[in-house]
Amino acid sequence: MAESQDVDPGVYEQLRLDRPHAARVYDYFLGGKDNFAIDRQAAEHLLKAFPGCRVTAQSNRMWMHRAARYAAGQGITQFLDVGTGIPTSPNLHEIVQKIVPEAHVVYVDNDPIVLTHARALLSSGPLGRTAYLDADITVPGSVLQTEEVRELIDFGKPVALSLVGVLHSLADDLKPYEMVRDLLEPLAPGSLLIISHATQDFAPEMWDRAVQGYKSDGGGNAQVRNKADVTRFFAGTELIEPGVVSPIRWFPDEETNRRVDSGEFTEIMCSLYCGVGRKP
Repeated sequence: MAESQDVDPGVYEQLRLDRPHAARVYDYFLGGKDNFAIDRQAAEHLLKAFPGCRVTAQSNRMWMHRAARYAAGQGITQFLDVGTGIPTSPNLHEIVQKIVPEAHVVYVDNDPIVLTHARALLSSGPLGRTAYLDADITVPGSVLQTEEVRELIDFGKPVALSLVGVLHSLADDLKPYEMVRDLLEPLAPGSLLIISHATQDFAPEMWDRAVQGYKSDGGGNAQVRNKADVTRFFAGTELIEPGVVSPIRWFPDEETNRRVDSGEFTEIMCSLYCGVGRKP
């Protein structure tokens, strides 16, 4: 695994290795190697407070694959993936281009570590295109008003806006509901809003300890939300059945059902709400 002491001091501050980053903590939970000691420390503190964190991350990734397949199956050929995280194959474009080979995918993140691995996100199939954009969700204009988006995204046609596992990193004082509205507003009718979000509903005491510990580790103002608050993000869209539910309830595939049957996946261990909304 990467270690902070192996990083050139000149880029230490640029990589923000003095505090954990959600993308690198998530990478650790998924068994990746692009994380540092400070990320692993925060991750282990999270696991001590809520032992399901690793399972939550796994179920989130599996749900993203199903949601991407759903969008592609609906004929969506344009994807804007905000809060991409560190590449983990199969990435979104690898999923959707199997169904719609001509799909365009724009990945968006602002973690320098993700930027260093962006090449893995640019391995588009011959009929499609991908791009990586270094931008911040807290400034929606920095996402939408860019050359990469203008080149790959036609706002006259439906777009799948993917916000998977990113909004629980944004506390209410950052106005995340307004951010989602601003990102969704220019998209054509028929566009899809794809969201997964950590929740305290199934294990409130453990999640309260986990969030407080993550903040103490320097992880920022994370904010898990209840079902009503997650549902608010879909304002202005028509929720696809079964609505906002646990990932194990949203069109589970064979592997998800196997893990549910084995007891590995439960609503407590997969403490997420997921949903897809269609813009009318």
